[in-house]
Amino acid sequence: METTMKLTVKERLSSLDTLRGFDMLWIIGGGELLRALSKSTGWDWVTALANQTHHVQWEGFHFEDLIFPLFMFISGAAIPFALTSKLEKGTPKKELYKKVFQRMILLVIFGMVYNGALEKGFSNMRYLSVLSQIGIGYFFASLIVINTNTLRARIFWLTGILAGIAILQNLVPVPGFGAGVFTPEGSINAWLDQHLLPGRLIDKFFDPEGVLCIVSAISVTLTGAIAGSLLRNGSLTSLRKTAILLISGVSLVVIALLLSPFYPIIKRLWTVPFDLLTAGVSFLLLAIFYFIIDVKLWNKWIFFFRVIGLNSITIYLGGHLIDFELPSKFLLGWIAIPSGNFGEVIIVTGMIAAEWLFLYYLYKNKIFLRV
Repeated sequence: METTMKLTVKERLSSLDTLRGFDMLWIIGGGELLRALSKSTGWDWVTALANQTHHVQWEGFHFEDLIFPLFMFISGAAIPFALTSKLEKGTPKKELYKKVFQRMILLVIFGMVYNGALEKGFSNMRYLSVLSQIGIGYFFASLIVINTNTLRARIFWLTGILAGIAILQNLVPVPGFGAGVFTPEGSINAWLDQHLLPGRLIDKFFDPEGVLCIVSAISVTLTGAIAGSLLRNGSLTSLRKTAILLISGVSLVVIALLLSPFYPIIKRLWTVPFDLLTAGVSFLLLAIFYFIIDVKLWNKWIFFFRVIGLNSITIYLGGHLIDFELPSKFLLGWIAIPSGNFGEVIIVTGMIAAEWLFLYYLYKNKIFLRV
């Protein structure tokens, strides 16, 4: 039996903005703060947490490896609220196609600027980026959502995408290496990137935002859209939505771990077990944030994160263009310098505060970079 998505009264969830802000915090300095605390205190539990703020070298999984796919999952979860609601109000599909296409193009351009196009020119530049992967993933996930009306159809598309990636990564032979090779130089990811991508690859043999990684990103974004559709379903109670999110998350994590002994979890190749694991953990985090913030209404603590989450692209670009550490050193150096190893904690805390105050100014003046 097919499940049709239904409209709920609330068309913006505070939990999504808060979770996005929580995710972005680790990009703008949260991880750096934990590492500074680890260095200054030497406490084992802090060091264990700080170790999670580094990407694994190749196979395996740390919290740091979740940050990017979690952002894509959240962007997918917002699709039903941004697009399905417009379809239900009679907005032509053609208008929505134009909107998501423009968003993709803008993010690709922003990504090229982030990579140094304006600074170094287009000669031997890297054309792909985190922002381009977000834009392309959102575009194709949106097309699927716009043109499907049922949960079953979206799961069918998701399954097909993941199956296609798995077939390519496990069964298609790479010249000189064979099939099912998961090394930087022998993977099908590397072969496709070397033959299909223009410009420079960030790694010697492949690009972690390359062809197959983009397809994987579409699957994670679409998984988020499925979660968002669930949250918009007016026929389900809030508690049942929370339960479905939790069960879905646990199921995806278990499947990923069961696959991992023979189909490894590799973030830089965005293997299917990596996609499933990150989507599963994202489901669990969304369930927790949704239940606490939108169901129980325990939301007095969320403002700090919402300010970050509402201007996430702005701070991602701004952190690359503006040295927020400079005002922190200027204002807090007199405390940090005599504090020894703890001085770095003070400077990083000041940097995060400067970034937040910048975003708060934009928030108060209703300035949001929306693409």
